[in-house]
Amino acid sequence: MPESKPKGRVLALDLGRRRVGSAVSDELGITAQGLECFDIRGRQDLLARIKEYQQRFPITAIVLGKPSRLDGSPTDISKMVDETREFLEKSLELPVYLYDERFTSKIAQQSLHQSGIKLKNNKQLLDKTAATIILTDYLKDHAAS
Repeated sequence: MPESKPKGRVLALDLGRRRVGSAVSDELGITAQGLECFDIRGRQDLLARIKEYQQRFPITAIVLGKPSRLDGSPTDISKMVDETREFLEKSLELPVYLYDERFTSKIAQQSLHQSGIKLKNNKQLLDKTAATIILTDYLKDHAAS
C-alpha cells in the first residue's frame, strides 16, 4: 500500500557522495521551494544539517531521491541512499521515503538552460533544482492521498 501524504512540511534531499541539494514544501504540502546545496562528510554531517532545518521548519517527513538506471536497476550510489534512509529514520524518528529521481537532473539542466543560467560553474544550483523537482513530483503523486 502506498504511503499517505504526510501532514506538514516535507524535506527533500538529492543525495550525492559529497554534495546534497535540498528543498522543502509549504505547510500544506502543495508547493516546493529550493533551499540550498551543501557539502557533507558522512551521515553525521547530513544529520546535523537536517536538524538545523528542523529548527527552521516543522518537518514531518523526508523524501530522498532514489537513483536508478533507465532499466530500473540500482546505480553505484543506490546502496548509500538506502543505508542513509535507514539511518535517518532511526536517528530522527521521522518517515523517510524514497522517490524515483530518474531524469530529475536532466530536467533541472533543461529548466536552468531555458532560464538562461549557465551551469558550467554552478553544480550546486543544479542539485538544489533537482531536489525541488523530486519534491514537486512527490507532492503531485501524493496530492490525492
